Amino acid sequence: MSDQPVIAGKAPIKVTLEAGKKYAFCTCGRSEGQPFCDGKHKGTSFVPNVFVAEESGDAHFCACKHTGNAPRCDGTHKSLD
Repeated sequence: MSDQPVIAGKAPIKVTLEAGKKYAFCTCGRSEGQPFCDGKHKGTSFVPNVFVAEESGDAHFCACKHTGNAPRCDGTHKSLD
């Protein structure tokens, strides 16, 4: 299996976070519940990026899975084929 993530999309996904809540960001690109993990990474080398939101509000999460600032979008999708 490839060590490169599946590109789930080429635009950021807007999410609303709740301060203090735990989230699991999908890093493999296979999740059907993008941008969050649904366990489809099992059998791959990928693991979700688990974090607790520091503040409530909207955020734009990476869908291409190539960001250098996971889980947030850094615009890398603009340079992908």
